[in-house]
This record gives sequence, C-alpha cells and structure tokens, in this order.
Amino acid sequence: MFATLSNKFSNIVSSLNGRGIISEDDLNSTFRDIRIALLEADVALPVVKEFINNIKEKIVGQNILKNIKPDQMIIKLVNDQLVEALGSSKVELNIEVKPPAVILFCGLQGSGKTTSAAKIAKILKDKKKKKILMVSADVYRPAAQEQLEILSKQIQTDCVENNLLKDYKKIIINALNKAKSEFYDILIIDTAGRQVIDQVMMNELKIISDLSSPSEKLLVADSLTGQDAANIAKKFNESIGITGIILTRIDGDGRGGAALSIKSTTGSPIKYLGTGEKIDQIEEFYPERIANRILGMGDIITLVEKVSENIQKDELEKLADNFKKGKFDFSDFAKQLKQMKNMGGIDGILSMLPGISKTQKMMASNNINDDLIIKQLAIISSMTKKEKTNPDLIKASRKKRIANGSGTKIQEVNKLLKQFMQSKKIMKKMNNMNTNNIGSNLINKLRGNMPTNYK
Repeated sequence: MFATLSNKFSNIVSSLNGRGIISEDDLNSTFRDIRIALLEADVALPVVKEFINNIKEKIVGQNILKNIKPDQMIIKLVNDQLVEALGSSKVELNIEVKPPAVILFCGLQGSGKTTSAAKIAKILKDKKKKKILMVSADVYRPAAQEQLEILSKQIQTDCVENNLLKDYKKIIINALNKAKSEFYDILIIDTAGRQVIDQVMMNELKIISDLSSPSEKLLVADSLTGQDAANIAKKFNESIGITGIILTRIDGDGRGGAALSIKSTTGSPIKYLGTGEKIDQIEEFYPERIANRILGMGDIITLVEKVSENIQKDELEKLADNFKKGKFDFSDFAKQLKQMKNMGGIDGILSMLPGISKTQKMMASNNINDDLIIKQLAIISSMTKKEKTNPDLIKASRKKRIANGSGTKIQEVNKLLKQFMQSKKIMKKMNNMNTNNIGSNLINKLRGNMPTNYK
C-alpha cells in the first residue's frame, strides 16, 4: 500500500535528515521532488498545487530556514500537510441516532459495494454489538440480492430475503418496516452500481436516500483508479451528499493517489480501507497513521492492533511457554506463518514497521512473497506428527516423501528445515529482549520466519 509514494517520500526525508543548513535552492529542489512524487502517485493536479503552496506558506511564515533544526521542521510540516490532505483526524460512523440507523452504500459497478457492506456489518455486529439487518436494492445485476444473502449468513447477520421484487422503492419500504417493527439497531442498504455514472443511477440513489433518510451515505471507490476515484466521488457528493468513503483494493494500490485526492476533492472523509477480498480485510482509516507509513515512519499502533485481533492471548502464552521449555516445533512454526498470513502477509506487516524499505527491496530481489508462506505450510502439512515434533527424524527418504506430498522439491524442504532452526534460535533470544525495542525485535522475528530464496 502506497509503496511508490512511500519510497519517494522516504528518499526526500533521508535527503533532509541531519542537515543543519538548508538553502532556498535546496528547498526548491525538495519541492520539485515532492511535486514529482505526488504526480507519479496519480494525485490530482489541484491537490498537488495546494499541497506545495500550503507547505511553502508555512515555511516562509515561520522562518523555518533560520531555525536551529530546519530539516526536522520541514519534515514535520510535510507530515502535517499529508495528515491534512488525508483528512486531519479519524471520523467515526454516525450510528448514534434513533434506531434503526440507516447506512446507504453506493458506487460504480465492481467497486466492491456488496462485500464492503458485509465487512462493515461484521464490524458493527462484533465490535459495537449491534443488531443488523441488510437489504439489497439492486434489481439489475443478476444474483446481486443472493450475494448479499450469502455474505450475511457468513457473518451471521440478518438479511431481507430475495422475494423477486423488481421495484427498488418497495424493497426499501419493506426493509424499513421490518427494521422498525423488529427493533434492529442498523439497516444497511446495498444499492445498484453502473459501469459509468448516469442520471438514471443518480436519480435512483436520490429516491432511495429520500425514502430511507440515512445517517451515513458511504461511497465505495476503487483506489486503483487513482484520481478518477476522486472525480467519481465528487459527482456522487454533488448528487446525494456522501458522508464518507471506503477505498477498496488498497492492497493492490502502490501509488496512493486516490487517498490523497479524494478528501481534498470532496470534503468527505475516508472512513475505511479495504485491504483485500476476505471479509475481515478492512481497516479503519487514521490519517496520521497513513501519513507516517508514507513517510517511512511505520505504523506500530495498527500493527499491535492487528496482532491483538489475530492472535489469541492464550495462544501467545502457550507459545511463550513452549519457547521457555524448549518445545518450539513445526506445529508452532506453522501457527506463526498462518498468523503472518492473517495479518496481511509479509508486505502488510513490513509496511507498518519504520525504516524497512531496504528490507522490502531485499525481499523483492529474492522473490520472497506470500506465495512462499503457502508453500511452506504445504510442506509442514505433509509431515507426520512425529516429524513436526522432532525435525531431526527428517532424513533423506522422509524428505522425498514430504516433497512429493507437498508438490515441492527436496531442496525446498531442506531450506525450510534450515529456516526453522534459525527461527528457533531467534525465538529463544526474544524471550530476553527489551519490549521497548518492538520494531527491531519484530523485524528479527520476521527475518527468522522469512523463507530464503527459492529458485
């Protein structure tokens, strides 16, 4: 996420760090680099101009170049401007209204509306303990209503069953009546999308909005479309007045132009980031944390939250107890790999750690990616219970059987065995490490879990 922009800004920050004197020529060069970085990230030109002008005004107004530490002051101003462009502060969903609170989802076809609606429903059910009812007003796309029903069963929320109604107004009225009579806290409405924005679509959205009086009108936008996402958001905002944005496919967006353009263009806050297709792959949007990631400063808070969400306390205690007793085996190792995968994979974890761009480049050059975690888990799954507990048993004939069973090569089994022993040594050392050094500790742990180069 934001890899291109992060690399560019990390280089800009590195070029300023430690410089006691910064001339106007140096400053102009820095502004030029920032402008290029933003444009290459597909940030809208008006947003780029405003970004640069705001920093210039603050530098001149505060006499930054005459400051004792101008480098740190400039970096802080760039960080502050990034936070401002991203939305200044986190904005919560407005659901504290007379029930049922209505959340309306809108957007173009294929942007991920239906899945995003289910993701938000799961968050509100699990974290806010709300009673949720979902309904699809999409009477055009084949199986749109069935898709929402399937997702609602998956997350264990209620859904208005498909009753073959082709009148979206009747569907909304029936859903509202059900939500009120059966005392639901929240009604989530999924609407129809179109390939392109058209007046028929906007008129339909206006009618649905007028009928349901939503407290939240969330636009779901595909971040891969860059500044086009901002232009689309502007049109939706002009039509129905959106209250928030969910950016999807952030996991595939290396540029970040949509996130930086959309708030400035619409004035509406980004509230969530869709980080993958799975139902739990969504993050609350914190402008300051994202700004830190872009500048290469990491996001330890989000990482710790992910750890607490994906790793049970009793599991951690059991694992720590095994380390102390010297019982760390392949079953424990497999759990670690699965936890890394659940937390967003190697790239997802590393993107939240400060100063790891070199590590990411090393990984890319060695073809290290999440596919290798899947391959490693397959190798471990092909081991017997005795082999997992006692890896010393794994000799030539066993290696051949494990390789055949996992669809890998004997060399790959050998590398995993070597990696396991390295990880075991590191995990023993981590028991005595200072918890204040969480960043470097976690990097070392990950390096122990990272597969070595497979050719």
